[in-house]
Amino acid sequence: MPLTRGKKAAFRKWTAVALTASMLVTMMPLAAYAGDTWPFKGESAHGSNQPSVHGYTSGQIANWSPATDPGAEKLRSKVPLQNRILPFASTQAKPTLNANVKMMNVAGDYGNAFIENAPYTNKFAQYHFNFWQYIDYYSYWHGTASAYTPPEYYDDLAQSNWQQKWFEFGMLNIPNPTYTDAAHKNGVLSLAGVFFSNNDRGQQTYKQMIVKDSSGNFPVAQKMIEMADYFGYDGYFMNQEELSPNVATADIPAYIEFLKVLQSGGLYVQWYDSLNTSTGANTFARTFNNNNISMLHDKVNHQTVTNSFFFDYGVGNTQINSANTYLASYNAANGTAYTIFDIGFAGLEAGRDRFASVQGTALASKLSSGLPRLSLATLGADFVHAGLDEDMGQSWPVSHRSENNYQWMTNVREQLWWSGPNLNPKNTTVSAANTATDVYADNRYWPGIASVIAERSVIGSTNFYTNFNTGHGLSYYKDGAVSSNSEWSNMSLQDVPVTWQWWQDTTGNRLTVDYDYGTKYDISATQRYQYAQLGGYNGGSSLVLNGNLNAENFLRLFKTDLSVNANSKLSITYNKPSANDASAAYIGLIFKDNPSQVVKVAIPNAGNETNGWVTKQLELGAYAGKSVAAFGLVVAPGSSAIAGYQLNVGQIRIFDGSSIKPAAPSGLAITEAFVDTGEMNIKWNMETDYTKVKQYDIYINDVYVGGKYDEVFYIKNMPATAGTLKVVPIGADGLEGFAATLPFNLNAAASGISVNSQQNGQLSVSWVNPPNAVGNTAVSVRSLNWITTAQPILAQQTVAAGATSVTFSNMPINGDDFLVTVTTGGGSSVSKSGHFIDKMAGPYGEQWSWSGNTLNLPMPNTRDWRYMYVYENGVAKSFPVTYISGSAGSFAKIIRGRTTKASLSFTSTAATVYIVMEDYAGNQSQPLYVRS
Repeated sequence: MPLTRGKKAAFRKWTAVALTASMLVTMMPLAAYAGDTWPFKGESAHGSNQPSVHGYTSGQIANWSPATDPGAEKLRSKVPLQNRILPFASTQAKPTLNANVKMMNVAGDYGNAFIENAPYTNKFAQYHFNFWQYIDYYSYWHGTASAYTPPEYYDDLAQSNWQQKWFEFGMLNIPNPTYTDAAHKNGVLSLAGVFFSNNDRGQQTYKQMIVKDSSGNFPVAQKMIEMADYFGYDGYFMNQEELSPNVATADIPAYIEFLKVLQSGGLYVQWYDSLNTSTGANTFARTFNNNNISMLHDKVNHQTVTNSFFFDYGVGNTQINSANTYLASYNAANGTAYTIFDIGFAGLEAGRDRFASVQGTALASKLSSGLPRLSLATLGADFVHAGLDEDMGQSWPVSHRSENNYQWMTNVREQLWWSGPNLNPKNTTVSAANTATDVYADNRYWPGIASVIAERSVIGSTNFYTNFNTGHGLSYYKDGAVSSNSEWSNMSLQDVPVTWQWWQDTTGNRLTVDYDYGTKYDISATQRYQYAQLGGYNGGSSLVLNGNLNAENFLRLFKTDLSVNANSKLSITYNKPSANDASAAYIGLIFKDNPSQVVKVAIPNAGNETNGWVTKQLELGAYAGKSVAAFGLVVAPGSSAIAGYQLNVGQIRIFDGSSIKPAAPSGLAITEAFVDTGEMNIKWNMETDYTKVKQYDIYINDVYVGGKYDEVFYIKNMPATAGTLKVVPIGADGLEGFAATLPFNLNAAASGISVNSQQNGQLSVSWVNPPNAVGNTAVSVRSLNWITTAQPILAQQTVAAGATSVTFSNMPINGDDFLVTVTTGGGSSVSKSGHFIDKMAGPYGEQWSWSGNTLNLPMPNTRDWRYMYVYENGVAKSFPVTYISGSAGSFAKIIRGRTTKASLSFTSTAATVYIVMEDYAGNQSQPLYVRS
């Protein structure tokens, strides 16, 4: 799937002249197009000690350990995959849709900073997927920079051509853990991406991945199972796209065995339809046949190889008919029971084609009587955010999508893509005229995912709550008041999204519905929204309805299967800033035994203007024994229309008292405090039963600093250096449990820590003692790159009270990361991180070999290398480098991540051949002679 980036504007200009729609899908397999972003700046810039998702090469995977993977313990998802309720056609927006049709969403991970893929980035203007109810699988595909890549290599401010990536992408891209949290909350499987291509993986090839050890095992596969278990994701999207050379036919049996090992680990694996198993070529069959079925099923051993195929674009009736015919025959011959909806996903190029007419045509070609004939998959549906600048006609380096004031456009574009051209999943008829030009979209061709995929839900049991939190905000609100005035982003905190955005039953005017982020959210540039901005109740946003209320309006909110008993209640917290009027508001309940009826439960005095947020509790016990299949909000005008009506809903809770108030977590501790940068790492003992605790909220002096369902957390900006650290569990009913608190005073700790790493192996540490310091001071140095099951303390010294410096000997001089901790008398500890001086580059250390005059050089697996020189008779050999945009000639060195994989094996008749490695600091190793 040439899932590659490019200049979409230029691409569109050329294709408009030269290609028809049918040629487009035939000649251009999978390709996503979107621009990049500037690195985030100011308070949103990457923290000095902030963990960040990174890529992995096969060698890095084979040697993987969480103890030596930077930030690993803070990049995990602990939210278990939630079960979805059974389909119920009567409450679907489109009752005729087949709930067996599944949906795969393969998203990009664009942004040159690659910091958008980090869970602790406090930047509001990021893409926050808000339509989990329409998908079953979520994956990334492109990749991120491998660990330890110096940021300046992907900081576009330092590049003359932003498309040329002079660094290494890992072939494995693990999911953002906050996205896994959100996916699992909604019953969606979160998949890591494996991507092999010609133009941006450098020396990486599938051959390194499928290597067996001396026992015949696949070390990389075993580690991929271990990584999925550790990081909490569910499987892999396998995107094998090497074209030159193709997959060697001799390697295909081993590739299949490799995939079967992943299956044995209980992982879900989707295979991109890119390989002809007879020839090894990338032929994009777009159907099932004898030349690709072995990548799905081993009929000899009756074993699953992968779980499904992502068919390349161009899938239409001919291919679908062929796939169904083939499956029927295959099932009969092999005793299998494959169905097209489980294993066949027809690709749609969302990132490239967007809202264009070719997109609507591509979708229609996969339908019969308006219904999908197989499951669907999209690549790059995050274009609604990633492609905004290109659709606006902006050229690099303009990046409006990184600006908070343009986020409303992303929101509308996302609703157009998922809910359809009318922002209403009940009415997905395309528009006769384009009414979406204000968000640089087009609603004349694309009917929306909601037109073909039935909505899903995880809302069952007897308890449910929502704060209408989308996972980011410009402030954080606690009980309606601002707890933190800083912008933030954390998909772990996203509530289960509103199922229907926005389905309103009315005979009158449809109200405007939006997420209200408060007055810092600039919506002045649009006429779509005219409401008074109030912000959130708990989190970053509330749900707002406003407009001309001239008839009863039922806003359907959530698809559910909630059991009602005698103790069931519903609590609604709302804010009505518009004046007193005759309007009424109700909770509208749809019961499973009579889905055509809306039972209205009145909210008392809902027409009165409120002075801030108010909470009303409604009794549901009268409906004991029933099941709520859906519910929403009913508002009615009374005897006459009401102009300028507005109602904000901050929270809805349905509960029956069965949720026990969670106990305070034990073991709350500060693991590292970085006073010089204002950062802190903390830990506690979490409740592992997700039915009891849904997340933990973290405060310093009652200022909100973040939250997650986890047992560790990184605080990027401490609001104070002394006071009380507080961790609060949130129960299944949405209420706070008992808080764990920890007084701290970093003002009584050492400050001004300075570390000087010297070429002679000495490391000098100095500090300023706190006032009235007593007792001895302990200083430790830890290496963060030590290859062991633990992170050892390299050295520790204790000095008498009053000392302000210490020197360590025999320290590394290879650029490894260190953590220095100074603990003064009384136990107060502060830390400083950094790098040992880098004055050495290790030699090439892989098992090279000759086959005649062909030298085989396995890809280097050392952490710190940038260039690899091969000298023939004293002259540096040249190697080809491929850019994203095509061939770029040759360089007299192998460039990590850019030189083609062919550099790993070449013919040489030179009398002497030796190899020199160069690291990121410019150090060169001693020559390694491979022929002399």
